[in-house]
Amino acid sequence: MNNYKKFTLLASITMIFSIIIGLFLFIPKNKGCYAANDYRALYVMDYNTGTVIKQENENERYPIASMVKIMTLLLAFEEIDANRLTLDEKVLVSDYAAGMGGSQLFLDAGKQYPVTDLLKGVTVCSANDAAVALGERISGSNDEFVNKMNKKAKELGMNNTLFCNATGLPDSGEQYSTAKDVSIMMRELLTHPKYYDYTKITLEDYIHPDGRKTQMVNTNKLIRAYAGCDAGKTGFTNEAMFCLSASAKKGDTRVIVTVLGCPDSKTRFRKVSENFSSAFSEYETRVFLKKGDKIPCEIVIDNGKSNIEEAICENDICVFGKRGELENYSLSVTFFDNLLAPLSQNSPIGKVSLLSESGQEIAFSSLYPSNNVEKKNFADNFRHVIDHWKIIKD
Repeated sequence: MNNYKKFTLLASITMIFSIIIGLFLFIPKNKGCYAANDYRALYVMDYNTGTVIKQENENERYPIASMVKIMTLLLAFEEIDANRLTLDEKVLVSDYAAGMGGSQLFLDAGKQYPVTDLLKGVTVCSANDAAVALGERISGSNDEFVNKMNKKAKELGMNNTLFCNATGLPDSGEQYSTAKDVSIMMRELLTHPKYYDYTKITLEDYIHPDGRKTQMVNTNKLIRAYAGCDAGKTGFTNEAMFCLSASAKKGDTRVIVTVLGCPDSKTRFRKVSENFSSAFSEYETRVFLKKGDKIPCEIVIDNGKSNIEEAICENDICVFGKRGELENYSLSVTFFDNLLAPLSQNSPIGKVSLLSESGQEIAFSSLYPSNNVEKKNFADNFRHVIDHWKIIKD
């Protein structure tokens, strides 16, 4: 009997242990989350050249939560660049915009807010109400702005992205993106210098038109915690989990890191920081010419009142690669033949190419004149004839 009791007790313990092991094995994991990596997808790229440094599940589609606002900001800055929107313009906040949930600037419906304040709210504290207000101002309605977002995504080659709102909130329909596509739109946003005026704000009390205060805290903690990080956008919903796309610059190298689907906030900041440090330690950027650099030249323009003595680079010329592995390069300058006056500073006059040791073109920049060249008129031609005659006579 004692042996029977012992057997029964042992069998019971074995059964309980088996059940516990079984439950542990079949606990459902977060959809798409890979426990070994602590994230769903990762994409690391060089900003200047677009060179991919590291990628994992980069084309897998996932919800990205508030990182949707990268596109909202990009379209807003494009409107500003096109002079269709100004920073000091006042935007009337609709009931729909003011009623957004989640992160907010707590805008008052029916009140007007400057564009610059709305941009600050979206950038710093991921304000959903400010994002919708900007979208409605730009396109007239939320639906039209979403159409504009999706059109821009296609233009940028973001082939695995679909937007359904300006905020990333999950209750407005299906929307998704990928680590690669998010990096592409972040790279495009970083081309707008004005964006950096807002990204570096860590903490600020926003004063509403009626005197109320809303404290804005930057959701991207790496602005404070990682030297060189000066831009980024966080995202979180239960479905998207914790996401971050951020950029940091050291010397001439700027890196973009995007991570999707981390289990907690600390993990997303840690993974991005680790990949920043790895990229900066293993890779380097060699700059040969910067945007706006002047190349001395002496170009005679047919029928022009003056010549061109300097050509200006349209964009940076640089190479990116592993430290100690970059080869020798050379620059080659070519000017167009038969340049005619009048010639404006917006007219390309040639290009400068970066060539590898084998002569392959690695990068190039268009060249523009440093000065306008006006066309000679009758008086100029007559004066030229007289001056030429005096030279011959003397």
